[in-house]
Amino acid sequence: MKWSLAFFRRDLLAAAAALVLAVAVLAATAGPWLVPFDPLGVDLAANYQPSSWTHPLGTDHLGRDTLSRLVAGARVSIGIAMAATGAGLLVGAALGLLAAWRRGVTELVAMQFVDILLALPELLLAITAITVLGRGTMSTVVAVAVYAVPSFARIARAAAQPIVAADYVAASRAVGASDARLLWRHVLPGCLSPMLAHATVMLGSAILLASGLSFLGLGVQPPAAEWGSMLSRGRELLRTAPLGAVAPGVAITATVLSFSLLGDGLRDAGGRRSPSERR
Repeated sequence: MKWSLAFFRRDLLAAAAALVLAVAVLAATAGPWLVPFDPLGVDLAANYQPSSWTHPLGTDHLGRDTLSRLVAGARVSIGIAMAATGAGLLVGAALGLLAAWRRGVTELVAMQFVDILLALPELLLAITAITVLGRGTMSTVVAVAVYAVPSFARIARAAAQPIVAADYVAASRAVGASDARLLWRHVLPGCLSPMLAHATVMLGSAILLASGLSFLGLGVQPPAAEWGSMLSRGRELLRTAPLGAVAPGVAITATVLSFSLLGDGLRDAGGRRSPSERR
């Protein structure tokens, strides 16, 4: 999919979403050099402080700077989403391409497995994975990745089927091209555009699911700064320190909405360029 200034001029919502995400990614990557306080540093003498020049978003029950924790949480939340989405894309694409290429029993077994995963509610599926693997950051990544696999598998299969049936693929196979070469050179490139557009939307869903798990105490564990766990603790202190809940809530909402708007814009742009991708 081609990225250009023309795309953002044509879709102002996608441009605004990209700007918000650029700020979030900057906070995630350069956070340790941007914040004035240690996000894990405890100062009980400074707990429950309101917004001020020193602490723009106040402090929490342990005197930790909320802004510093919000920026540190961006690295954790976005990092989990990117790792889980990447893993889901790789596994899902492999399943989808295998089903489209082999057909028959292989396709039936692969897609039945995908349908079983799709039949389970996303939160229940993630909680089941957490129950098996235990709590923690890596378990959260795996749980969210499992949720991401089915949609990527279905998109990869739908995009690959017309390519696999194309005459030029049959001609390449007739002259001796190997399956691996055909998949790499012809099938996979045709599937990248819809899968990457979906990956953008999935990043937002992954942040939301990971934050939900941490909110329930099943994901990233304290004292690590993560938006969901910050929101969980902050809701208990709404009367004394409301910014502790409002700040991570706004961060989650803005980031998820931005990923969704950008993904929709990319998907629509892909549909205008290639009618075969309208699925």
